[in-house]
Amino acid sequence: MNEQFAIAIHGGAGTLHRERFSQSVVQQYEKALRQALQAGLHILQNGGRSLDAVETAVMELEDCPFFNAGRGAVFNAAGGHTLDAAIMDGSTLAAGAVAALSGFKSPIQVARAVMERTRYVLLSGQGAVEFAREQGMEEATADYFYTDLRYHQWKKKQENERDQSADLNFGTVGAVALDKEGNLAAATSTGGLTNKQYGRVGDSPIIGCGTYANNNTCAVSCTGDGEHFIRAVAAYDISCLIEYKLLTLPEACAYSIQRLEKINGRGGLIAIDRWGNIQMPYNSEGMYRACCNVNGEITIRIFE
Repeated sequence: MNEQFAIAIHGGAGTLHRERFSQSVVQQYEKALRQALQAGLHILQNGGRSLDAVETAVMELEDCPFFNAGRGAVFNAAGGHTLDAAIMDGSTLAAGAVAALSGFKSPIQVARAVMERTRYVLLSGQGAVEFAREQGMEEATADYFYTDLRYHQWKKKQENERDQSADLNFGTVGAVALDKEGNLAAATSTGGLTNKQYGRVGDSPIIGCGTYANNNTCAVSCTGDGEHFIRAVAAYDISCLIEYKLLTLPEACAYSIQRLEKINGRGGLIAIDRWGNIQMPYNSEGMYRACCNVNGEITIRIFE
């Protein structure tokens, strides 16, 4: 047992115009990030599992209306909310995920239940709903997910489908952690793209694309243009670069971001390796992010 622990979280990356953020708004986001970070950190400090820490941190972010996950999720083309989430245990490679889930407060809790209570990895749509209901997960009505910001983004997108501005503020949330036992874990949750159609699913619930954890290498949670992260198999790519090419975590993350840029992928990710090193790179204008490293130093950033 190494007794070292660390955690990182993100609240999404994208086109975050600094000039549109008043000091009070920045402080609100920083407070929300700190609260989620502290929730996960508390578990790790008390000898808890990385799996519990990432789930708890993501649940805090899902419950916050500022982020595109859970309560603050974007509207889909039908005017509803369909949510994706995944969680992975680096010690066993066990994973659970849900896609196109509707009507439940915490998709990440449902994803963990899929991992621990079924032989499956990914449940989608009505099947995910039925499973969550059977498991007694907390349900929520449509007004729980409503926010004025997301509603106006949706109406703007409906008026001009080619307007990409609503798609560029990727609000996916996630967490990665290393616990005192040396175990890694990752969790990701999102509402997807504004006005998404045809049951679209992004990278977040797809193991290896938006979420991955392996004790031998690292844990990763991604945020950004999901289609590109799927094409790049971004999260697993970082693990492979460490395992097969013997790259360091900073080198692997930098290489992965470069690969994304070559296919015009925008966004960012958080990653932690088995020694507790943390990376939070992005190639967009900003990324909501926070971490506590193995020395207990806390960092909370949006732009710089």
